[in-house]
Amino acid sequence: MQTAPRRHGVGARTPRREDERHLSGRGSFIADLAMPGLREVAFVRSQVAHARLSSVTSPEGAPSGSVWTAEDLAPLADPLTATSTLDGFRAAPMPNLAFGKVRYVGEPVALAIAGTRAEAEDLAAAVTVDVEPLPAVADHHAALAAESLVHDDWPDNIFATTSGEAGDIDSAASEAAVSITREYTMRRQAVVPLETRGVIAYFDRAADQLVVWSSTQTPHMIRDMIALQLGIEARRVRVIAPDMGGGFGAKCSVYPEEITLAAIALRLDHPVRWVEDRWESMVSSTQSRDHHYRITAHAAADGALLGVEADIVVDGGAYSVHPWTATMDATMAAAMIPGPYRLRNYRFRTRSVASNKTPSGPYRGVARPGACFAIERTLDDLAHELNIEPWQMRVTNMVHPSDMPYTSVTNKVYDSGDYEEAVRQATVLIGHDEWRAKQHAVDPTSRRRIGIGYGSFTEQTAHGCIEWASRGLAITIGTEGARLAMDATGSLTLSVGIKSHGQGSETTLAQVVSEVFDVHPARVTVVHGDTALTPRGDGTFASRSMVMSGGATLGAARALAEKVLRIGSVLLDEPAEQLELRDGAVHGSRGSVGLAELAKEFLFTPDHVPGVEAGLEATYYYRPEVQTGAFTYATHAVVAEVDLDTGDVRLLDYAIVEDCGTVVNPQIVEGQIIGGIAQGIGTALLEELVYDADGQPKATSFLDYLLPGATEVPEIKIGHLETPSPYTAFGMKGAGEGGAIAPPAAIGNAITDALREFNVRIGETPITPARVWNALQHASAAQPAGVAQ
Repeated sequence: MQTAPRRHGVGARTPRREDERHLSGRGSFIADLAMPGLREVAFVRSQVAHARLSSVTSPEGAPSGSVWTAEDLAPLADPLTATSTLDGFRAAPMPNLAFGKVRYVGEPVALAIAGTRAEAEDLAAAVTVDVEPLPAVADHHAALAAESLVHDDWPDNIFATTSGEAGDIDSAASEAAVSITREYTMRRQAVVPLETRGVIAYFDRAADQLVVWSSTQTPHMIRDMIALQLGIEARRVRVIAPDMGGGFGAKCSVYPEEITLAAIALRLDHPVRWVEDRWESMVSSTQSRDHHYRITAHAAADGALLGVEADIVVDGGAYSVHPWTATMDATMAAAMIPGPYRLRNYRFRTRSVASNKTPSGPYRGVARPGACFAIERTLDDLAHELNIEPWQMRVTNMVHPSDMPYTSVTNKVYDSGDYEEAVRQATVLIGHDEWRAKQHAVDPTSRRRIGIGYGSFTEQTAHGCIEWASRGLAITIGTEGARLAMDATGSLTLSVGIKSHGQGSETTLAQVVSEVFDVHPARVTVVHGDTALTPRGDGTFASRSMVMSGGATLGAARALAEKVLRIGSVLLDEPAEQLELRDGAVHGSRGSVGLAELAKEFLFTPDHVPGVEAGLEATYYYRPEVQTGAFTYATHAVVAEVDLDTGDVRLLDYAIVEDCGTVVNPQIVEGQIIGGIAQGIGTALLEELVYDADGQPKATSFLDYLLPGATEVPEIKIGHLETPSPYTAFGMKGAGEGGAIAPPAAIGNAITDALREFNVRIGETPITPARVWNALQHASAAQPAGVAQ
């Protein structure tokens, strides 16, 4: 029978079901949990970036078992070691508690346990830590110079070097009408979710089970690593991730605090909890960016991009984090430099270096903001050299819709899209011609200038196992499971291995079930974040949840629906292929039976339904057909105003035209885009973790570390294209990170466009007023262009 359109399924603007409990204060976070006998933990952390650790001494009179050091912990847990299959990769075991050396400010050295957090902090403050300071490797220049080594057994400070070449870059250079070389820096950032990290651990002796509550994006991964590091069976470990106040990637690595609390819980008769304060979050949660690029680009006179050479250095901090390793950003950046362009000649080298800084890890966009900044700024400068409008330069070089699916020069399969149309629509949405006219009409004596900037990109989402393996990950990630069960009242419970923490997945996954069963999403309970209740899953990161878990949900829903129709066939005495699910019932030509009646009949009196095997549930594991991912894309367009006297930048207009394939819930996608753009504006204009020459962080609170607020984020104009992927369920693509990728490029191009007459080029983020002002002071029409840095 013909299936009618679904009112609440894929494509509906269904309000987020999660919002009701959060807006009414009924959420349950790590800090909210109350348990009998719960005691609080405070960590003793290194106050120096690099030093020999001579001794750690508990205060006199401290209760037995109230202070734990590396010596106490060593018999219970192994250090974390992130490994890689990349040639020449150097592993750096990350201690759960430091021993021998401390390698960054914030590294955990010991922990204290007391009845309250304040008492635990007082006890931690009384612990004596004796160190012998060593010279710090404070930045990538010092790392490459190797005058001091972060890891004594290494010959230098390089985790790994990678390189590659495709096509004939030398011929491209010789044929080019213009070649330019530019250098770019994206400074180090903190990842600042509203809720910091937190862990509770206790041993349930009745169940013979170690229970760990963690604010994590990857509960199944945490369970496995706790079991392996502690040397116990994973069946005896349960990890629960309750409500979370965001993660943005900072909560998808395995941390020493999780391993440490789990280990000591095995020896205690009470639960212990640690909740990260904001200072800790700024120095001990993984940090991000810290990218440095040297780009050489070659172009023909008509604007055709002939070749690109990229030398990329990423400062990974003191250790590799599990499972991503310190090479994650560099390898991703090298793969994404070609962007949405028909580039066939490409050469790259990457170096991932160690420094005496907090380890780097995933953050929304993972390397693509830096890669986008580098190639998009270079493309604008090429356009200027050739006297071509920057947006036209992009259209000239973009992959055509007729080329899809298109394999990029770095072997990524671009599945579908109309990249050129996104640019064209962005020019209309921003009002390009009107702003150009206003720009040309500015009085030359005015102390303000305006400029227009664009940033285009492809966003790799929902990567498969082979993609992760190609980057050297020893643990490959690329499947997701879903289990859907119908109870005796006809309602549905979906259990998934991802962890929703702001993406609205409880809503969108229920919409997928609704698409199949035509029930209101409110009748579908979505369970996630508990390893005891959900099928195995890799977690939520890399814009993968909707494609991967949505694909698994669709598979489970279709399998269960097929069985429901077979039950309906018996009850209605009609062939199953002539029945349909509609309005919460099975309909046939002779009548219908509601899901509640059907489920009760089948579960209570299965003898009434002969020939159908028992059970009203289905489990399905999804693996993507194309391993390099589903490619979302967008073009951002910005109008910026620059104050020549202060260097201050104000965003006058902002537009984005994006395509994430079939949109399951437009309201949620738009929210993700706006939130991502806000973070991208922070990267572009405000956020920077400053370290001094001794490796001391100088921005450890929101007094020093600036975040975008309502006055920095303009109204965002959003335009949608929708080209479904031929390789995913419903044609979905990921949409979680795209908003954060292009703002630095688009804003940097807008500011450069505004200041072209002064020969100022933007090459560094954040683009602070001081950097703009200094560039203006050094710029002169008679000298090479001043670079804002």
